[in-house]
Amino acid sequence: MTIAIHHTRLIDGTGSVLDQATVLVRGSKIAAAGPSRTVAIPKGSTRIDGRGLTIMPGLIDCHVHLCLGGEPDVVATVESEHPSYTLLKSARHAEMTVEAGITTVRDVGSRDHSIFTLKRAIEAGVMPGPRIVGAGLAICMIGGHARFIGQEVEGAEDVRQAVEAQVAAGAEVIKVIASGGVLTPGTSPDQAQMTVEELTAAVTAARRTHKKVAAHAHGASGMKNAIRAGVHSIEHATLLDDDAGELMKRHGVYMVPTLSALATTAAGRPGCGIPESALDKAKSMTKRHQASFKQAHRRGILIAMGTDAGTPFNYHGDNAQELDRMVALGMTPMEAILTSTSAAARLIGIQDSVGTLTKGMQADLVVVEGNPLRRIELLRDHSRILGVMQAGRFVAGPLSKM
Repeated sequence: MTIAIHHTRLIDGTGSVLDQATVLVRGSKIAAAGPSRTVAIPKGSTRIDGRGLTIMPGLIDCHVHLCLGGEPDVVATVESEHPSYTLLKSARHAEMTVEAGITTVRDVGSRDHSIFTLKRAIEAGVMPGPRIVGAGLAICMIGGHARFIGQEVEGAEDVRQAVEAQVAAGAEVIKVIASGGVLTPGTSPDQAQMTVEELTAAVTAARRTHKKVAAHAHGASGMKNAIRAGVHSIEHATLLDDDAGELMKRHGVYMVPTLSALATTAAGRPGCGIPESALDKAKSMTKRHQASFKQAHRRGILIAMGTDAGTPFNYHGDNAQELDRMVALGMTPMEAILTSTSAAARLIGIQDSVGTLTKGMQADLVVVEGNPLRRIELLRDHSRILGVMQAGRFVAGPLSKM
């Protein structure tokens, strides 16, 4: 079957926009995407009038935790739940995510390996959800940040074995913890965690199986250790300094800023349920985080969108709030969209199949009422999302009923 969306606005993920475009979807792929005057619609095609609509690639969130539900105290919540309950919650979070136009996520830390079961269920059509590129357990030092969704290690050999175990379980990306964090009690975000030797061992082991490495790092010392070890992305990069920024730029390391995570936590009031230590840390770093993002954008550091969805009051399905925040801090709407389409696909390593709407690519796309280049906040309004397509099939929105 061929689906033709005609006379629409096309944001194709390459940085260009066409105001009178036609997109042809045949099977699971984009058969054509270009000016309506030049794209012939085959006889028998299902036609969708795209006037007033925008077609864009399915969005990609490079940093989520589907096992967390945005509870005020996510650590206590996940530690008190039965694993099967957490998996059921994760399934619902996945459905909420794809309904919001997020067709791919990189899950960078789960309480166990059930994230790979969820991935298989989505791929088999058992339930709706985004394409999942999962890390499984995060790898952290003994007593380190994220140990509630991680595997604690000590020494390079421990790290190597942990990476191999994650890959054997189904990991497509490796997550390491290079600094303390906000949510884990007793850890300081500006202090480095895991040694350079341990981080290097993780990268070396991951490279053997062609896996990329994402490093959690708030503080500059942790960032620099991780970059020197060869990681591919710095998650958060909250307290960026000039040296860390220069290293990121020189080595082509991505910043995944997760502005939403600190912002939603810091917005909590005393008594809201967020542990006092986490609340204090978030409030103390929010302005520095915003300044780090502006610095990275100004310096031309590679940026890919990530929300840290699942952290306190940072809900799955509201992932597009991150684009609002990036625009508020100086990006153009097109720049923000690119962080969640082609740039995100390049970071994850799936740029040959998704991230742009060009001939031969997977037909992962979102149909939006209105023009997000004028009002980026439209992407947060679920009533404006008329259709979410994965691999040529509408899976959410009114168009999924056609």
